[in-house]
Amino acid sequence: MRKLIMTLVARSRAHAFAVIALYLVVIGLGLAYARGHLGIDTNTDHLFARNLPWRKEQIVFDKAFPQFNDLIVAVVRNETPEGADATAKALAAGVAADKTNFKDVSRPGTGRFYRNDGLLLLPQAQLASLLNSIVTAQPFLGQLSADPSAAGLFKALDLMAVGVGAGQADLKPYDAQLKSFRTALDEAAAGHPKPISWQKLLTPSVSAQQGDVRFVLIHPVLDHGTLEPGGAATAALRRIAATLPSVKAGSATVNYTGQIPLSDEQFASLTQGMVLGLVISLSLITLWLILAVRSWRMIVPILITLVAGLGLTLSFAAVAIGTLNLISVAFAILFVGLAVDFAIQFCVRLRDVRRRIDDPVLAMVGAADEAGTQIALASVATACGFLAFAPTSFIGVAELGEIAGIGMLIAFFCTITLLPALLALTRPRGEVERIGFPLGDWGDHVLKRHGRPVLAVFGILAIAGIVSVATVRFDANPLDTQNPNTEAMRTLKTLLGKSVTNPFYVDALAKDLPQARVLAAKFAKLPEVSQVISGATFIPTHQTAKLAMIQQTQGILAPSLAAGTPPAVTPARLRTAAAKAAAEIATVAAKLPKTSPLIGIGQALDRLKAMPDARLMATNAALVKYLPGELTRLNDALSAQPITAANLPPALKADWFLPDGRVRVQVIPTKAAQSSAGLWKFVAATQKVVPVVAGPAATTVATAKTILGAFREAAALGAVAIAVILMIFLRSARDSALVVLTLALSAFLTALFARLAGMSLDYANIIALPLLLGVGVSFNVYFVMNWRAGMKNLLGSATARAVLFSALTTGTAFGSLAASHDRGTASLGELLLLSLLAVLIATFVFLPALLYILTRRE
Repeated sequence: MRKLIMTLVARSRAHAFAVIALYLVVIGLGLAYARGHLGIDTNTDHLFARNLPWRKEQIVFDKAFPQFNDLIVAVVRNETPEGADATAKALAAGVAADKTNFKDVSRPGTGRFYRNDGLLLLPQAQLASLLNSIVTAQPFLGQLSADPSAAGLFKALDLMAVGVGAGQADLKPYDAQLKSFRTALDEAAAGHPKPISWQKLLTPSVSAQQGDVRFVLIHPVLDHGTLEPGGAATAALRRIAATLPSVKAGSATVNYTGQIPLSDEQFASLTQGMVLGLVISLSLITLWLILAVRSWRMIVPILITLVAGLGLTLSFAAVAIGTLNLISVAFAILFVGLAVDFAIQFCVRLRDVRRRIDDPVLAMVGAADEAGTQIALASVATACGFLAFAPTSFIGVAELGEIAGIGMLIAFFCTITLLPALLALTRPRGEVERIGFPLGDWGDHVLKRHGRPVLAVFGILAIAGIVSVATVRFDANPLDTQNPNTEAMRTLKTLLGKSVTNPFYVDALAKDLPQARVLAAKFAKLPEVSQVISGATFIPTHQTAKLAMIQQTQGILAPSLAAGTPPAVTPARLRTAAAKAAAEIATVAAKLPKTSPLIGIGQALDRLKAMPDARLMATNAALVKYLPGELTRLNDALSAQPITAANLPPALKADWFLPDGRVRVQVIPTKAAQSSAGLWKFVAATQKVVPVVAGPAATTVATAKTILGAFREAAALGAVAIAVILMIFLRSARDSALVVLTLALSAFLTALFARLAGMSLDYANIIALPLLLGVGVSFNVYFVMNWRAGMKNLLGSATARAVLFSALTTGTAFGSLAASHDRGTASLGELLLLSLLAVLIATFVFLPALLYILTRRE
């Protein structure tokens, strides 16, 4: 190996122009190929192998229910549920009209089925309570139906006061509604009339169940030729939302989330500032090179070699992989940070040799003799740290491992061929001063004198590191690795607080309706579950009894809800009705509790009767804006018909039933499942009922298990491979053990530093740990091999200078990752920086102290 390296270096220098020309041709062809064949895959599902059991189940569900894939979810909020419905309807109409950017759009929970037969979906006890409250309010409803105006409302309040005066009205059941009326009338009297929600007033339990959010599900037209396939559709959605009158008026908001925006925003965060980061990284690396080699005659060849290696690695990625994913796209910065070490080692050693040998040809061959084997070992060991991930099922990191692993070998080959050829052209001058650090001599002296206490301190740190490894936390929530300040993430966070909108649910398939009911009952008994919805939910039980209750209520309310011709609304009639109701309430005020909302209503009506005509009419418009629609909806709901599998709406049936009769069961967790530990517990509980489940929660936990398994597999493979390579190169069990021991200490220190920094492992930064094997072993190898060669002062040597500046360049690249807008990439950079710090401490303090003690014994 040593002679081969020396030969390649000598011949590359001798045929510099031919070598450089060959590199230009190969790089040009490679980049031309990459330009036409290297793509970007932003689909996070493709980060894992398709043959994994959970991926197979996910693929089955995706094929069975494609309507839930590749969605933009518009989240509509308004001051009232009716306003939210109207805004969502207008938004859906705007989206449906844009065939360029959208395939289709739907509004879940709407349509004739929910409007006419929705009451049958309520539990029998809840339905009875609702119908009783409606029947009790019959006089109130009758007045509003006959006169759906503010005058009718004032008359109804007048009747309440009359009932109180006669001792026949108990207002406690209507306390919530009266408080709403009081608030609305107070605001109107103050000159700020706002629409009132009659849905909340007339059917509060149904309104509470539906919540204050409306969803619009959109399938966008995706452009896979761009970095953000859904970017154009998302921009179009924002434009449509901005034109809606309620949004313009500020009474409604339209936000969005979903797989497409989340994926687009994550990739945008990942690529945002990447070019700038790479430029800053190269600039800082240039600064470190100036301090390391102090000559443009070496700096320029190093940078050209680095860029050439990066170009060849990119070409390899195009040929061997074909696509870059959200993880493998980071290979460029990793390559820059790690590959520059080889060139620095070679050039610093060349400077040291030139101090002793003036002839440039002999000096370069001498540098290859001293450093070539060490650089080769370092490159192969680093490559093993990357390639250890290649056999794993974590495809995202496996591809990164393949690209970066082969990239390390490419970087080594460039260092012993292209770099000597470039140095032959720039002709670096000889050195007259010693290459090293004066401070290093002092460090050598201290470690030789106090080696044992130093090792004792490291023993304590190692124990603390082992404890940190045993107690490290893994965050399985993929949302924690995304930028929390993007629109899709902010919107998603607002949905996490309620179980009904919690995105981490579990899906299961039952063979038929009876089994779906059985499974739903079993799931519902779990303490980790807040709600279960299945296809059976939409074909409710006890329909005969429910229909009888609804028909009885309809018979009672039919005369009250019969639509007639309402009287004309005039300011005079409104003023008269307000004055009469205020007077009646004042008459019975003594019989009311002091806190009764009816007293406040009377006071507000007193102020309203004195208002100008225009403000009175505006008050009327606000107060009863949604009343006619709600009365119609109530009338429709009381005409429910039996629900069967045959008369379910096709869209609803497609969401919950498969053609072969199987039924989808959705299990929604409690709020506790939002934490990583809670999510694992929730999925484990559901798997006791059904061993094979799908859905976001199950996928998230399965993903975490796959990642942890891949990490363990990669760490084991990397450690074994590095140990074998060390034995082959060093041919000494003791010397190999010294490198491995120092490497293990670096790992323990990394765990300790991460624990002190409050970091947890996640699916992004966990790949830093196997990379530690390659990064750490290269620095340790340099020192151990120099010690084997008889070097007595390690820290004052040219090798120590090269290692320090290599670490600075590597840290600069890792720092650019840490500054990424993507939280996952940033956490990877932070952990890599901590691991680099751990490696430097172990290499510059622990390893020399250990080697000096061994030297003394020998």
